[in-house]
Amino acid sequence: MTYRRALPHLTAALCALATATLMIIGMLGANAAMAPASAAATTAGCGKAPTLSSGTRTIQSGGQNRSYILRVPDGYDRNRPYKLIFAFHWLNGTAANVASGGYYGLQTRSNNSAILVAPQGIDNGWANTGGRDLTLVDNLTTLIEGDLCVDTSQLFATGWSYGGAMSYAVACARPTVFRAVAVLSGANLSGCSGGTQPVAYLGIHGIHDSVLDISLGRSLRDTFVRNNGCAAQNPPEPARGSLTHIATSYTGCRAGYPVRWAAFDGDHTPEPVDGSTSTSGARTWVGDEIWSFFSQLPSTTTTSPSPSTSPSTSTPPSPSTSPSTTPGGCAAAYRVVNTWPGGFQAEVTVTNPGPAPIAGWRVSWALSAGQSISQVWNGSLTTANGTATVTNATYNGSLAAGAGTSFGLIVNGSSTTAPALTCTI
Repeated sequence: MTYRRALPHLTAALCALATATLMIIGMLGANAAMAPASAAATTAGCGKAPTLSSGTRTIQSGGQNRSYILRVPDGYDRNRPYKLIFAFHWLNGTAANVASGGYYGLQTRSNNSAILVAPQGIDNGWANTGGRDLTLVDNLTTLIEGDLCVDTSQLFATGWSYGGAMSYAVACARPTVFRAVAVLSGANLSGCSGGTQPVAYLGIHGIHDSVLDISLGRSLRDTFVRNNGCAAQNPPEPARGSLTHIATSYTGCRAGYPVRWAAFDGDHTPEPVDGSTSTSGARTWVGDEIWSFFSQLPSTTTTSPSPSTSPSTSTPPSPSTSPSTTPGGCAAAYRVVNTWPGGFQAEVTVTNPGPAPIAGWRVSWALSAGQSISQVWNGSLTTANGTATVTNATYNGSLAAGAGTSFGLIVNGSSTTAPALTCTI
C-alpha cells in the first residue's frame, strides 16, 4: 500500500485544515439536510440486469464531475441483496489507493458479499465544504441502489485519517441511512451536521498518534457513546512499548447500536501490527476488526427464502464456550479476541436468561497451566488456587431478563481451549 507516502504531507496540511474546520461545520449546519430514512427493504436494482460494473466511473454531483471506483462482487446475483460499503481515502490519498489496498482489507474479508465503493475527494481530501461530499455520498447511494441489488439496512462506511473524518461526518448526518461506521485515526475535519442520533460505531486509534492525537479520536467515539445510550467508561488502552492493541465493547448500549474502541500502541497508521513497529510483510488486525463489527449487525430486510434453501435445516453457530446456566441464574460465554506471543485478550459475555431480573453476577473458571491474568475491565478480579473469579462492576451488575453485559481481560500465557465457566448470582 502507499499509506506512508501521505505522512510527510499530513501534518502541515491538517494544520491548515484545523483553521477552516469551524467554518466548514457552520456551512454544513446551514446547508446539509438530513437524508430521508431508508426503509428496511431491497432496492430498485434488485431483479434487473445491471448497467454498473467494476472499475473507475464518474458521476455528476453538486454541479461537478466526481469520480469513484466501484467493486461489484464476483458472480453478482441480481436477486441477492448485498451490503454496500463506502471506503474513504486519506489526505493526499486517492480512490485508487483504497481500491488497490483492498478497501481496507474488506474486499477479501467480505468474500463477495458486499458492493464496495471508493469515492475520490476534491483536492484529495474531504473538506465537505457546503456539504458537497455528503451530497456525493447521497448521489452514489441513489445511483448504486437504483442499478444493483442492495440491502438498505446494510450500508456502512469506513476510512483512515481524513477518510475517518468523512466516515464520522456520514454517521452524524446520515444516521437513518448508514448502519455503522468504522473510523480509523480520525478527527472532526469534515464536520458533524446533526450528530445526535444513534449509529453503531467502531473507533480505532494509536495511543501516540503524532498527526491526529488520540484525544481527537476519543471525542468522536464519545459522541456515539452518548447517542447510543452506552454506559460511560474509560476503556483500557495499551502501554507504550507493549506493541499490542486492546479492543473494548461498551456496555449498556441500545440494542443494535454497539460502540467498540480499539486503541493500539502505535503512531498514525491504518495498518498496525501487534508485536512489531513495522507493517512490512505482516498482517494487520484492523480489517478483521472492521469486518467483524460490520458483519455482527443483522439485516432487517425481509426477503423470501430461496426455494433451494430450507430454513428448518440451518444450524446456528456454536458459541466459543457453551454457556453455563442455572434456573434463575446467569449464563456466560468466553471468546478470544486477539492473540500475540506470550498472551492474549479475551471477552466474556454474561447474560440473564430470565425470567426475573438479577442484581449481580459472578463468573469463575480454572486457569490453564502457565496462565495468569494481568488486567480486567468491566469487572473485579480475584484469583485463588488456580481459579479466576470476576464479579460485576457497580454499573453492570443489574440485568433485566434477556439482557447482557461483558467484561474483558488480558491473559499472560498461551490461548488454549476455552475454559468451562460457572456463572452464579
